[in-house]
Amino acid sequence: MMKVPQLLQIFFKGMAMGAADVVPGVSGGTVAFITGIYEELLSSIKAINPKTLMMLFTQGPKPFWQAINGNFLAALLAGIVTSFLSLAHLITWLMAEHPLLLWSFFFGLVAASAVYIAKELSFKSASNWLMLTLGFAAAFWITSSQPVEVEATSLKIFFAGAIAICAMILPGISGSFILLLLGLYSAILGAVKSFDVSVILLFVMGCAVGLLSFVHFLSWLLNRFRAPTIALLTGFLLGSLNALWPWKQVISYYTSSKGIEKPLQQQNVLPQQFAELTQQEPLFLLCLLLAFTGIGLVLCLELVSRRVDG
Repeated sequence: MMKVPQLLQIFFKGMAMGAADVVPGVSGGTVAFITGIYEELLSSIKAINPKTLMMLFTQGPKPFWQAINGNFLAALLAGIVTSFLSLAHLITWLMAEHPLLLWSFFFGLVAASAVYIAKELSFKSASNWLMLTLGFAAAFWITSSQPVEVEATSLKIFFAGAIAICAMILPGISGSFILLLLGLYSAILGAVKSFDVSVILLFVMGCAVGLLSFVHFLSWLLNRFRAPTIALLTGFLLGSLNALWPWKQVISYYTSSKGIEKPLQQQNVLPQQFAELTQQEPLFLLCLLLAFTGIGLVLCLELVSRRVDG
């Protein structure tokens, strides 16, 4: 039975996951991994199956709740939802007003997370190098793909939830970025900000279907092929840094459904090139400071997790 301090700790880890998932390019799975709850999260979700659902009717709510690690899941979900509802406006504002600073912070956070995850790997293994390279190539290709703008129909919102949640659970692959590629990021974030219940419910239903299907496969991979899977996840993290590089040149724009012109294709440039191309201050030193702040946050989370586990 979890005590209140433990539940609060899980709640705040859920808030950190939710904050990460709001940003295109950052994965809540990364936060789960560096805070030490990733595998418990997978096993808890995997426990929601026909067998445990039958327990709900044959043995009652309490055995079912214990079988699925209900206190853990409820505290984590409460933190994620709280973060979505409270931070959606702040993250949107930061992305619009201070994008260089926001991306710099997350660049440092994800880079340090990749190093943290890679520490348990043996790089004498050729298979680990192969999987790391494949993960890097996949994430780099995804983050280099061109976003689209589509009409947010009910069916598309449902399937977008199913696809995005699979990305959200993977360290390095951002569910928000997948939504951006699918052309539905603005629609989903707008629904959260305006509390459009019908859109939110459709998206959540898609998430539930996608999550319950994908988590079994991912858990099986970690149990049977742990080292190559960790190498693949590390590659995902390293490849996703492509999307988080702060200084970008906009190559083309698109007009959203609300008539607002937004960047469509971008390419990474050096800070000096950014200043020359955009006539904006690159804020190099401040960005560097925030990148190191992200690295420091990962180190702090690791130390806290060690003390708690100890």
